[in-house]
Amino acid sequence: MSEPSFKQRARYWFDNTMSKGTKALIGWLTVITLALTAICAILVLLFASGSSGGSAGLGTVLWTSFLHVMDPGNISGDQDSFPYMVIMFATTIGGIVIISSLVGILTTGLDAKLEDLRKGRSLVVEKDHTVILGWSDQVFIVISELVEANESEKRACIAILADRDKVEMEDEVRTKIPDLKSTHVVCRTGDPADPGDIAIVNPGQAKSIIVLTSAEDDPDAQLVRSLLAVTQGGEADLNCHVVAAVADGRNLPAARLAGGRAAHVVDANDLMARLMVQTCRQSGLSVVYTDLLDFGGDEIYMVEEPGLFGRPLSQALHSYRTSSFVGVLTKEGRCIVNPPSNAILQPGDKLILIAADDSAIRLDGSRPVIDESAIVARAEAGNRAERTLVLGWNARSRTILEQLDQYVAPGSVTDVVTDHPDAADAIRRIGPQMRVQGLNFKEDDTTDRRLLESLNPGAYHHIIALCSDDVDPQLADSRTLVTLLHLRDMAQRTSTRFKVVSEMADDRNRTLAQVTQADDFIVSDKLISLLLTQTAENPHLSQVFASLFSAEGSEIYLKPADHYVRPGTPVNFYTVAESARRRGETAIGWRQVAQAQRAPSYGVHLNPDKLEQFMVQPDDKIIVLAED
Repeated sequence: MSEPSFKQRARYWFDNTMSKGTKALIGWLTVITLALTAICAILVLLFASGSSGGSAGLGTVLWTSFLHVMDPGNISGDQDSFPYMVIMFATTIGGIVIISSLVGILTTGLDAKLEDLRKGRSLVVEKDHTVILGWSDQVFIVISELVEANESEKRACIAILADRDKVEMEDEVRTKIPDLKSTHVVCRTGDPADPGDIAIVNPGQAKSIIVLTSAEDDPDAQLVRSLLAVTQGGEADLNCHVVAAVADGRNLPAARLAGGRAAHVVDANDLMARLMVQTCRQSGLSVVYTDLLDFGGDEIYMVEEPGLFGRPLSQALHSYRTSSFVGVLTKEGRCIVNPPSNAILQPGDKLILIAADDSAIRLDGSRPVIDESAIVARAEAGNRAERTLVLGWNARSRTILEQLDQYVAPGSVTDVVTDHPDAADAIRRIGPQMRVQGLNFKEDDTTDRRLLESLNPGAYHHIIALCSDDVDPQLADSRTLVTLLHLRDMAQRTSTRFKVVSEMADDRNRTLAQVTQADDFIVSDKLISLLLTQTAENPHLSQVFASLFSAEGSEIYLKPADHYVRPGTPVNFYTVAESARRRGETAIGWRQVAQAQRAPSYGVHLNPDKLEQFMVQPDDKIIVLAED
């Protein structure tokens, strides 16, 4: 092949120069402007030297030529010889072309810059910000909670990296969350599993990273890739903690390996199944957990209280008027919920408290007012066999049945009714694994009124209505609502009270579901989003919630109020807390059953002022942390 000619080389060089963008084009215009000015001056000196303009000297001619190039209006003041006027006219025309080209180049460059900004590829220059990797419906709940958490800060930042258009993400955030208060949300477009793209949101300077699962067919695969991308530089280089939730528990070990020690990864389905089981046996529990998990109500804080070092924890229980004692985080990092009241608080230990805000945590030096005459010590009845009806099937069903087997008494029976194609085979496989409960299966449509009537739901102690996860969330919620409406109508017609806990896919449908008068609603995506946000703000909370959701150790229970204090007698919460302490429990609130259907608290009074007087009724509940 022959060598390229000079013309080809020159054209190649020129093309490369022009392709460098706005700066290169402006540079070429500058060269052309100077060249045109010089040519004009030379022509004036050669052909119009006898004119008044041409006899002014080289410097003046150059300046005059330059002014004609830059400002076409200068020609209107020219009155000189014909050659001079022709040269200046040609120079002015050249100047018009140059200025027009400059305007076009600047406009194109500005458009290109705006388009580049729209792509969201610029570096996020922030510090101590929260990074969100991925995009799903959970992102709006997470942002809302972070906005509440950051309300006391003058300026906070949330940086989102997702494989979506930057402007579309910003528009959706503004639409769903119009008031961001003191929080600034920055959106960037990129692959959440690409280390180079993740670098755009500056994770090295972030205080926490939240990895969200996508709506893809295999969301956990993307999540594992994102965790690997975040931690690929080595855990020593990662100064923040990472939180994430897998959709399938089988992927939990891989996700934890990918995240390393810097990451806290939870099994979303497992947690929601545990909560579903606990809630079906204790009406109102979902409200308690929601209040603890969101930043709008009471939250869990960890504080070091040197004034209580060396003293029994029973003193810590009564030392806070507007905060409720939960447990202890030892100096070794071990979380103990509902510890023995005679245990001693050691230097370096932190108290785990429930409070409306960290500013509300104040040590109260006054002596607690306890009414001994109002305290009762009624023994609890032993566990009895229970009947549970499960309507529907999803990825959490197996765990729900396994968890039920850990809670119910021997002789209990659980009936599963669904038309899901995978349910029959799953029931056959897990049936022999049940230790204390019997397991029955019926394949049918749970929205069929005749079927529901034939099941005699009034004969069951608990009814769980599950939301399908293999169809559109709105369709799944619609089917669940139909089932709940039938159950409510049947209860009204037979004057029978059904204890129903229902799962909803979309939190917006919870308002519609209120008319069904179900006891509790579990919105899985919302609760998981709240849990991730709380853990992102305080990593130690993961141990607290792990203990509360587990069947082992202390959990949250709603127990009859008349087992603690006399119904109809005015008492304060110091008295209730002392009664619970004597039973080896920790009281954190109470539920007024008469208000159970009234939003937003549904009768739940979490962390009440301990000096305020109230009266409990026999049906009311005391919210306690207890072993069983």
